[in-house]
Parts: sequence; structure tokens; C-alpha cells
Amino acid sequence: MKSKPYLKRKFLIISRWGETLDLALAIQNEGNEVKFFIDEKEYREIGDGFVPKIKTWKTHVKWADIVIFDYTGYSEEAKELRASGTLVFGGSTYTDNLELDRNFGNNELKKHKIKTLPAKEFVSFEDAITYVKAHPDAYVIKPSGETQELKQLLFVGNDDEGLDVIRVLGAYEKSWGNTFGNFQLQKKVKGVEISVSAFFNGTEFLRPLNITFEHKKLFPKELGVSTGEMGTSMFWVNDSPIFDATLKKFEATFAKSNFIGHIDINCIVNGNGIYPLEFTSRFGYPQILIQRAGITEPIGNLLYKIAKGETFKIQTKKGFQVGAFIVVPPFPYDDIKTFELFSKDAVVVFKKDLKEGVHPMHLKKVNDEWLITGTTGIAVLVSGTGLTMKDAQKMMYNRISNVIINNGYYRTDIGDRWFEDSDKLWSWGLL
Repeated sequence: MKSKPYLKRKFLIISRWGETLDLALAIQNEGNEVKFFIDEKEYREIGDGFVPKIKTWKTHVKWADIVIFDYTGYSEEAKELRASGTLVFGGSTYTDNLELDRNFGNNELKKHKIKTLPAKEFVSFEDAITYVKAHPDAYVIKPSGETQELKQLLFVGNDDEGLDVIRVLGAYEKSWGNTFGNFQLQKKVKGVEISVSAFFNGTEFLRPLNITFEHKKLFPKELGVSTGEMGTSMFWVNDSPIFDATLKKFEATFAKSNFIGHIDINCIVNGNGIYPLEFTSRFGYPQILIQRAGITEPIGNLLYKIAKGETFKIQTKKGFQVGAFIVVPPFPYDDIKTFELFSKDAVVVFKKDLKEGVHPMHLKKVNDEWLITGTTGIAVLVSGTGLTMKDAQKMMYNRISNVIINNGYYRTDIGDRWFEDSDKLWSWGLL
């Protein structure tokens, strides 16, 4: 199906935390009308001055040509809107559950005959400690449901007897008690962490596919606490053995679930195989911002065509794209007092008036100044592109050097993983 010439359209974007501000701004700059709604109250200043904001979203549905949900948890709303004939880019109940319920996701991988790592679900820290003592090994503690949003709680054990995991479980029991919710213990394996993602138009996956390498620890060389993300490197491919072994097997199931959106599967791969770790059944952050830097067609038109169910090839740049967050205290922790003392309303300053490749995150605009808001301390994402990884890195870090944020910090090695990981992936036949 061929799409009509690009038209000015009306986009209603429902955001959980305000993470799609950059996307909303890009869609607006392409000549579209945008209305931006943020669900979580403490983040509702994000985007002020950048794009038009609304206090409720349901009364604006008839105004919109397309509704975009940027997070999991909105599948029922998406289902109702689709049933009424509204174009929707967002999840389904099935894909939401793949991400939010780790046990469900693991079982669905098995149903689709995909190799998985041994994992066991717990609701009690005491039971988990007893299990590790009875089955000593290296494990990863993976919270489920809403708790998994606190990325620093994910713990990757290094001790082959599981002694470090036992200590952390004991600490969580003291600090969380019975409010932690379900969590998994997953057996740890060594290899390269890599994810493959794609856009799905309700019937099939679109090409090219996106291959992503995340940098999750706070400090360079993968030191410090897990943050969820400090930066990412990526590239686009038409074919991938990792995709064929994982997401491709879900194509018919996603079509039945009425899923129209973006989905990512994170894996550990080595010479023995491909082991899926978790789904992200929505935009990834900062993944979508860096993807946008590598997509050469208008992002608004792209999302509209996907929501309409069109089949087409996404126009992307050759080579590599990288991106790094610049963050401020208390990131990655949740500490309102620290945020208000050190970071709230801090100004993002540019040495030269060059903002290309600088993607606003938790910001508002006042008198044309970019000010930090929200509570988490994620200021901007800075991206770079290039035919080689080194070229992309050079562009990104040159752009970062133009940005001044008081108390700001970022990783200086985003993309460096590629140089060793690519050798391993080639030798295993996975690139």
C-alpha cells in the first residue's frame, strides 16, 4: 500500500513520564499539530514552553488524526480507541504483559520454541535466599511489574556461589519488606548483551531492524550502580540471525494481539546460543531518540503510516548512531530534596547556539532558556551519527562539549563496547 503525500496532521501523544518530549517536538517541527499529555503528576512541567500541553487527554481524541501511547500500561485504552476507528500507535494487552510480567514473558518465549535461561519467580525474599543456598550459582535479581522501573534494584551477581545475591536479597528484605512485589532470579551467563528491535504495523515487522548496545552502569567501564541507561550505540540492518531466532517467531502472535508499535528484545549471546532476557514492548529510552537521529524520513509521517498498517521500508542512515545522557543529581536515585537543592530549574547552556543532536528530556522552556524539571535529573540526550562507530562517537562528544549543565555528568565511553563485542559477534556468526 502506497502512502499519500506527507500532510499536516494532528498528533495526540499520551506520555507516562514525559520521555517523548523530543519526539513530540520533532513531530511539531515537521509542521504537524501536537497535543502532549503527561500522566504522572510530578513530571507534568516537562515540555512546558516546547509543545502545547493538555491536562486531560480523552476529550481530545476526536481532534486527533493519530493517538500515540509512549509506555506500557495503556493497552485497554488503545484497544477501545482502535475499536472506535481511531488510529493508535501503542501496545496491546499481550505485549504489555510480555514486559510487565517477566514470568509470562518467559513462558511465551518457551511457547514459541525460543531457548531461555533458567529463571524462577519469587514473592518472598526469604524463599529466594533459601533457593540460592540450595542451588548455589551466579544469578541476576530482576524486579517485575512497576518495581522494575527502579533500575538500580536490578542486581547482577558475580559470585559463583550466589553469596552476593544472598546479601542483596537480605538488604532488600530489610528496606522493602512485603512491598517489593514479584521478582525473578535468573541464571547468569557470560556473553555479549545485545538487543534487536523493530516497528510492527499490525501485520508484520518493518525493515530495517535496529541492533542496539546499551550501556547501563553509571560509570565508564561498566562500573557502579545500574541506571537503566546511560547511553546507547546502534545500527540498522535488513536481516539479523538474532531477530530470526527471537522476535520473528512472534510475528503471527503479535498480529493476533492487534499490536501496532515498537518492540525490543534484549539478549545475552555467546558461542552456545541466543538467550532472551526481557521485552520492551514500547519505545525504548533513549533508544527512540537515537533511532530518530538515524531515520531520514519525517518521524511523524513514519508513525502515522505504521498506525495505518502500511508496509514500507524505513529510510535510515548508513553506519552507526550513538547517544549519551547528561544527567544531574540525584540520578539514578529518587531523592526530591537533593533534586530541588542541586538541580531543579538549572539552566542548560550552549557555548555556541547549536542545538542539533541535543534532545530535550526532562526540561521546560522559559524565556527561551532550557530548564531542568521533573524529579529524576535526566537533562538531555546527545546523539551523533557516522559511517564508522568512531565517527559517530566523535560527533556526539563534540556536541556534548558544547553543552554546559551545572553538576552534569555523563559516560565518556558510549560506543566503546562495539570494538570488542563486534569481533565476538562476527566469530559467532551473529552479525
